[in-house]
Amino acid sequence: MDFSSLVLIERDKENKFIRELDSYNVSEGAIYITKLYYDGQVVHLQFDTNKDVEEWEYSAIFDLFDLEAFSSKDYEVIENEDEYNPTWEITFEYTDNYKVMEEKLNSLCEMIKEAMEKVFFDIQGKEDEYK
Repeated sequence: MDFSSLVLIERDKENKFIRELDSYNVSEGAIYITKLYYDGQVVHLQFDTNKDVEEWEYSAIFDLFDLEAFSSKDYEVIENEDEYNPTWEITFEYTDNYKVMEEKLNSLCEMIKEAMEKVFFDIQGKEDEYK
């Protein structure tokens, strides 16, 4: 599925929908994004592999995923091991400046896409190590 935009919603403390904040034009890296919402304090962006992975791939992906690519840009990425596929969450400050938010989301989409392509390349041939 090709994505051309992401919608940022606001949710309350009980995870109930409050309102749509805005829609942002984004790049193809958005296919990895599974959730995007604002909780009144920070924006939560959750992403995964965009496909089901085998058990050995799950471990290999978490081991080899390039968290440094995000931390070098001052993003904190939290691994979520409670999901079926490798999943991560990034939180960052919300701004009502449309252009700033769109640039930030596009930058994250590109970073996520590059990190996913890299990790899937890096795990090739490592099945025996993770079985």
